[in-house]
Amino acid sequence: MTARRSRHRTVVGLLLTAVMLFPVYWMVNVSLTPQSDMRKSPPDLLPLRPTFEGYRAVLDDQLPYLGTSLLIGLGTVALTLVLAAPAGFALAKLRPSGSGVLGLALLIAQMIPGIVMAMGFYGVFLDLGLLNSWWGLIIADSTISVPFGVMIFTAFMSGLPGELLAAARVDGAGTWRTFWSVVLPVSRNAVVTVSLFSFLWAWSDFVFASTLDGGGEMRPITLGIYQYIGNNNQEWNAIMATAVVASVPAAVLLVLAQRYVAAGVTAGAVKD
Repeated sequence: MTARRSRHRTVVGLLLTAVMLFPVYWMVNVSLTPQSDMRKSPPDLLPLRPTFEGYRAVLDDQLPYLGTSLLIGLGTVALTLVLAAPAGFALAKLRPSGSGVLGLALLIAQMIPGIVMAMGFYGVFLDLGLLNSWWGLIIADSTISVPFGVMIFTAFMSGLPGELLAAARVDGAGTWRTFWSVVLPVSRNAVVTVSLFSFLWAWSDFVFASTLDGGGEMRPITLGIYQYIGNNNQEWNAIMATAVVASVPAAVLLVLAQRYVAAGVTAGAVKD
């Protein structure tokens, strides 16, 4: 009975996995389908006459947009770590007055819809001249990732033994030196987790990009893909090829960092 139940669970798991991965497969299938077969009914479940025209279009047209997305993603990661790691250390170990109110404010900040924040940023950036700039998008994307990063760092650093910090103080290290030389190196899992999610948020952002950088020269890939969409023409194989190429960095990062992310997200959930 136990073996049969295990087989049933395996079959159900495989079916659910196939359902969830079918859109990914269909994206790849359409990216290899010739433009002349796009309106074929019923559509081919396999790319019987595969073409790489869409991927050639990506290499010809989309590399600058991919580079901009990479720049924005890395910039968001850097700014998030610079702000979130010291803030998490302060909330976890220094316990400043009002830390409870600050933690609640960070939680509320994550509940604000992105479109509301985008409209607020539009007015501010218009006055400051930051519209249509890649560093304006870095600032905007960081407002999503910093609150999350502070909460992850706070949870992780709260679990660090107090003896570790006490030993650093005995050796003559100040607060900043303790954070930089002792706390941050042992917080690798939290650093990887925050970096990964910050990059993915910036990489996949559309709301901030379309609101704050719709007409800029350095647009991210989420806007670059729209050059294949017009009123009377949609180049679906190029659109899907761009989506496939844009998905590769995120998929690779998730695979490489999954064990660090699992440890970073669950840190602080269980106390001895």
